[in-house]
Amino acid sequence: MSGGDASLHALAEAAGLCREWTDVSGRPQVVSDATLHGVLAAMDLPAVTVAQRRDSLHRLQAVQAEPPLVTARPGTRIAVGGGPGLRQWESEDGEREDARVDARGRVRVPLTPGYWTLHDGAPRRVAVAPDRCFGVEDAVPEGRAWGVALQVYSARTSGDGGIGDTAGCSDWVRRLAAAGGDALALSPVHAALEGAGYYSPYAPSDRRCLDPLHVSPSQVFGEVAEQTLEDDPGLHPHLRELESARFVDWAAARPAKWAWLRRLHAHGLALRPDLQADFARFAAAPPPEVAAYVAFTAGDDEDAAQLHLFGQWLARTAWAQCQRQARGAGLGIGLVADLAVGFDPSGSEAAASPSAVLRGLELGAPPDAFNAEGQAWGISGYSPTGLRQSGFAPFIELLRAVMRDRGGVRIDHILGLQRLWVVPRGASARDGVYLRCELDVLLDLLALESWRHRCIVIGEDLGVVPPGIRAKLARRGVLGIDVLPFTRDRRGAFMPPKRWRRHAVATTTTHDLPSIAGWGEGRDIAWRLGLQEGTPEALLATPQWQERQADVARLRKAFRTEGIDSGDLRMDALRFTARSPAVLALLPAEDALGLGEQPNLPGTTDSHPNWRRRLPDPLPEPVLDTSLQAFAQARSDAAEATP
Repeated sequence: MSGGDASLHALAEAAGLCREWTDVSGRPQVVSDATLHGVLAAMDLPAVTVAQRRDSLHRLQAVQAEPPLVTARPGTRIAVGGGPGLRQWESEDGEREDARVDARGRVRVPLTPGYWTLHDGAPRRVAVAPDRCFGVEDAVPEGRAWGVALQVYSARTSGDGGIGDTAGCSDWVRRLAAAGGDALALSPVHAALEGAGYYSPYAPSDRRCLDPLHVSPSQVFGEVAEQTLEDDPGLHPHLRELESARFVDWAAARPAKWAWLRRLHAHGLALRPDLQADFARFAAAPPPEVAAYVAFTAGDDEDAAQLHLFGQWLARTAWAQCQRQARGAGLGIGLVADLAVGFDPSGSEAAASPSAVLRGLELGAPPDAFNAEGQAWGISGYSPTGLRQSGFAPFIELLRAVMRDRGGVRIDHILGLQRLWVVPRGASARDGVYLRCELDVLLDLLALESWRHRCIVIGEDLGVVPPGIRAKLARRGVLGIDVLPFTRDRRGAFMPPKRWRRHAVATTTTHDLPSIAGWGEGRDIAWRLGLQEGTPEALLATPQWQERQADVARLRKAFRTEGIDSGDLRMDALRFTARSPAVLALLPAEDALGLGEQPNLPGTTDSHPNWRRRLPDPLPEPVLDTSLQAFAQARSDAAEATP
């Protein structure tokens, strides 16, 4: 290795880039120097010459030397330097307690979790974190729960204007309560990027704020919401037309619903003095993240700023009401938020913390079993070095925003807390590299905020999984996800439910995978091969279909081994999955309803109606009731059978 290569690799290592990694098949991979150059340049760490590398390395080391915030477990010792003597800890509430620095320059941190400041010359901030996150066993007395996973935009209810909303979620809360469920897991409802030509809940403008278009105006304003439409002869029928459509027409529904919110802001508040007073208090002192979002989105337009403030107030009000309804109805957990892994680089969240954002890089995934070419998602995230410099303030603020008025949070691609696959913008996903993150620190902060909000934590841990991370996440109280199609042994046979993980969420499918009915029919294969409008014979002739049929036979064999053999693939799959020892089992609405299509087909945009499918109207209530009852009964039977 030349001296130049050695200095490049040393800089890459210091920057957190993993030059060597192991792919999903267990094969070792080595990242090219060209990729390292591209990623380092995007991170503002020039590395063309040895002198540049030396300078970039020195700047990195200076940044990493004195972090503004460190984390620790209660009662452990941390190094603070300086001579021995008496210091003082101060809590966020101003309470003080003595801190004695020993001869080795170490001090014992307080026993009470929280954010503490050690007064020792320059104050040192320490986040004292619990050993684990708030868990299902803390939320539900039995320590074993179940629920439904719902794509919010897909839910239908009268007056939703073509976009599923909080009223539709409330309907599902009532169904779950009647069936004895504990959780309603939602798709992301982050604030979307205004004017974006393509909608994805996983590419938001700002994850700290909410999308007002997922709110039912009638749920908050009552009859006043409809009254504001009476003197607009065009808007009301247009909203009704959008409401009855088979798919969400985002290009038409977004402006139409904003027009309704604009009328509510202008006229509805005057008809509801109680709400007017509440909004006035919110607008007078909005939360910092809301103020930043509004300033970014509205620019210098004061009318637009007031409208967006109104939208954020309305969204917070409606979702808080929905969570109160869920808990009041007996759901032990209630609503579970979905936290997207990143954000649009041109959006509000990126603008709020520019020094902590990965510029010129986009997040993605290396080639794996799902995508042979890898994935570049077009979104950005936080730089590990930038987060460290900021005392992890953006991450803490994000957790607090997403956990507010929720009983749980699902963190998309939680593997990103350990490492992120980053790709220079515009490059192939294959030309990426893993960027290490401070996993232990992030888990400490996650556990601390989880207990503060009494919020369970689910981590989507699918894809290329680093060795040991699932065990570490389980120790810290983060639930993984076991998905039926992937719960197999090394020979490809489906594992019996008793071998599934306890510290996980058991589910039949996800939004990126076919429903059970669609899987059995090969609907995903048909879409990928462009055969969705073709003849069944064309599908049957493909090797993908032959392989799928073999998988279906393997799954039916697993059912029979468990004594489950009704002949109905979907119902048997529900019962099989519900028998898992997992502390939480989630039944996707698509499988509860027996639908054949999936919400999203990864790797496609216009060729598949991603994030647009709406649930049937009316819902097939007998099918739904039977599914919920079967799922609940299987969970109960499995719990009784567990020694």
